[in-house]
Amino acid sequence: MRWLKIPFVALALGLQMPAFAAGTPVTLYRNPSCGCCNAYADYLGANGFDVKLVNTTDLSSIAQKYAVPEALEGCHTAVIGGYVFEGLIPVKFVRQVLNERRPIRGLSLPGMPSGAPGMPGPKAGPLRIYYLDAAPTPRVFASF
Repeated sequence: MRWLKIPFVALALGLQMPAFAAGTPVTLYRNPSCGCCNAYADYLGANGFDVKLVNTTDLSSIAQKYAVPEALEGCHTAVIGGYVFEGLIPVKFVRQVLNERRPIRGLSLPGMPSGAPGMPGPKAGPLRIYYLDAAPTPRVFASF
């Protein structure tokens, strides 16, 4: 009789899996005419995130709202799990911050560098991702 329980437990867990597989919510503030922001939103979606796009023509006020220094501004601002992700940051680094629950505001990949997720073209060299924290000068989180 014990072996009969196995299929029922597997069925019960299988029915609940869609709830576990639901995407992590993302609010992405972007200029509605920016193609790389659309490509980045698609990239996040393909990697298990549930992206809500918020169109704005005043991205600098969004960056100010989330305390992103002007030198670290990217082409859009994403809010994920209470963190701010500025620019075209690879999912690998977004997940790392979310999983480790780092005591930072977020990360930034300034500008619109080619070769970053959502931007066409080859990378000209290593791209640096910076911490968004209270340090007086930008600190490098990672390079890719």
